[in-house]
Amino acid sequence: MTDSTDLGAEDRKIVTLARSARARNGVPEGAAVRDETGRTYVAGTVALDSLKLSALRTAVAMAVASGAQSLEAAAVVSAADALDEADIAAVRDLGGSGTPVFLAGADGTVRATVEAG
Repeated sequence: MTDSTDLGAEDRKIVTLARSARARNGVPEGAAVRDETGRTYVAGTVALDSLKLSALRTAVAMAVASGAQSLEAAAVVSAADALDEADIAAVRDLGGSGTPVFLAGADGTVRATVEAG
């Protein structure tokens, strides 16, 4: 486990944003991604009858829809023990290989870091 204070300032920021999205919206997961220009996109889990998306896939979709060309980093705040492979694939599709994806608990403690790629 890594305390989020061990991360750089920009990575701490996306963990904090993901954490706040989860809490604010009362959803199972919050996520945030940072694109190549430093813009961040924040999302929560989408659970409609006709559409179900994880928080991370929603944040990636928001980045793509806004014109992002690549991702520098991503963060997910969740009770899950591991990141979903489909989430990692979405980051890989936009971010390329080597993009770090941080998995943190509700308290902001980073439990795992996976490189999409």
